[in-house]
Amino acid sequence: MSTGPDFSKGPVPRRSFGERLLGALRLDATVYEEVEHTPDALGQAAGVVALAALARALGVSGEAGLIEGLIGELAGGFMGWLFGAAVIWLIGVKILKHTSDFQELLRSLGFASAPQLLYVLGALPLGPLAPVLVLAVLVLGVFAWVIAVRQALDVTTGRSVGICVLAQIPGLILVMLALQASPTP
Repeated sequence: MSTGPDFSKGPVPRRSFGERLLGALRLDATVYEEVEHTPDALGQAAGVVALAALARALGVSGEAGLIEGLIGELAGGFMGWLFGAAVIWLIGVKILKHTSDFQELLRSLGFASAPQLLYVLGALPLGPLAPVLVLAVLVLGVFAWVIAVRQALDVTTGRSVGICVLAQIPGLILVMLALQASPTP
């Protein structure tokens, strides 16, 4: 079962968006549990996904212009959020028979984008430390997804890790298909 607080016995705390965002960035499991049980937090979750896209565009999008980078990051961020939530829902709810609905997963996984806000630090002249930033954000992002899935599906951390690993398979297959379909120079 979940290692987070049990909100079934009392009211869900009502934190501000900023408090939720900082809590998600600190990987506070109670934030992921809170947004799971707060239907009106879906807009906030979308806001976290959008802010993460802005941070990526400012910090690591590279050679594309800011506007083009932001549009690409927004599209990729929202598609990744929806696709990831759908795959997690299929595996966790439909195949493994855990309890959650799609919107609970969307809210929790949207807030799991919070570590990506740190990508904005890539706008600083980090030099050889830039890859360290990218790796650190990726690791924090994996932890955030595991916590979000654990809270949304009410499973153990080990089960959540397994579900997250399984959820990577469809994306890897799509990447391999895209690479095979691309023309070679």
